[in-house]
Parts: sequence; C-alpha cells; structure tokens
Amino acid sequence: MVSATIDLLKKELPVEQTSLLLSQDIKTGLVLVDLVNGFCTVGAGNLAPVQHDKQISCMVQESVRLARLFCEKKWPVFAFLDTHHPDIPEPPYPPHCIAGTDEARLVPDLQWLENEANATLRRKDCIDGFLGSVDKDGSNLFVDWVNKNQIKAILVVGICTDICVLDFVCSALSARNRRMLTPLEDVIVYSGACATFDLPVHVAQDIDGALAHPQDLMHHIGLYMAKGRGARIVSEVSFAAK
Repeated sequence: MVSATIDLLKKELPVEQTSLLLSQDIKTGLVLVDLVNGFCTVGAGNLAPVQHDKQISCMVQESVRLARLFCEKKWPVFAFLDTHHPDIPEPPYPPHCIAGTDEARLVPDLQWLENEANATLRRKDCIDGFLGSVDKDGSNLFVDWVNKNQIKAILVVGICTDICVLDFVCSALSARNRRMLTPLEDVIVYSGACATFDLPVHVAQDIDGALAHPQDLMHHIGLYMAKGRGARIVSEVSFAAK
C-alpha cells in the first residue's frame, strides 16, 4: 500500500534528476547539513535512528566520499552542525543535539573535518542553516564563505531532505535571487547523499502529538519542493579527470 502510494506520487509529482560532472571550470562548494550523531548514528539520541537505516547510511557514505574528494582537491567545504542549548527548546522537536554532547558531533567518519583547514564548520541552533549563520553583528558566515571563495555553485547534501536541507536550500536560493550571494549561480541537491527519518503512520499514532513521516515519501517531497524553488536535483556526482 505504502509502496503503491509512493509510486503514484512520483508519477503525479515527478522530479527530474540529472547527473553532475564537477570540474575546476566552475568553482563549486560542498555544503554538509547536519551530519551529526544525533540525526545519523543509531541510538545516539531522541531524533537518531533506532535501528540501521539504509537511506541514512547511504547518505553518510556518499557525503563522506564527497567531503574527502573536495578536501583532496582543496575545494571549499562548509558543514552545519545542529547544536542546541539545553534551556532553549526547539518545538515541536524533543531535546536533541545538546551542545557539548556526542549528539552534536559529526559522525565518526567525518570527525576529521574538525581539523581540516579546508572546511568551515558552523554550529546552528535552528532548522535553517542560513539563518543559523547569522551572528550578533548581523554578518552571515555562510554568505562570507560564498563571497570569499567566489563560489558559483553549491552542492548540498545531508539530513533531513524535507526539513533542514530544504529550508537551507530555499533560503540560499532567495538570498541568491536578492543578490546577497553575488557569485552564486546554482544550488544543487544530490538526492543520493540526502536522507530523512522514518516514522510510519502505525508508529506515529501511538505517540502523542506526533505526525506521521514515511521516509521515502517525505524524501521525495523534499526533493520536489527544492526543485520547485529553483534547485537543481542530481542523482549522480562525478569528477572530471585532470
């Protein structure tokens, strides 16, 4: 039943996906969204997967691959880390990714980024990383990163496709359209390196206040919404030979 519904949705709301060949001709930056234990590591917290999740595991694997290749090439990398103060809730979500805990750390396979000179890390205390990049003086670390590196395209990966990834993508596109990101031309979402969580109807109905969140369905909707806002969706990413 669920599979048939998803197939019908994809037929009625198709998302055209292309392949992406990266080269030095177009300055591209990689944006990693919330690849932290609290969202990706089994049993790590209230919003972490409770068991092995294929979509999340594939997302982590592809994101790590891209991060290593970008750093080897000395191409710019920007990583958002969801991080919250224990006394400041984020409704409607339960406490998660509390500052100073392992939940708020990058997944083990990406912790090397903490010491990578090529990577810019930003802890954010809200869903939208673009807003989470704003400092008290009004400056925006993400905007500064794009401008400093003269980035023409960003490749966005991470979790959740329909929440933090989507909100950031929409804000980045709006900022581009308002000429706040002067060099930026393209916002690209790699579907195979994005993921979302799974909360089926039969589970959600036993949790007070919970909304059902079928994984494959919401992943597709997230991609569809990003596409509708002007993002390019790709299903394959490769690198041009030197």
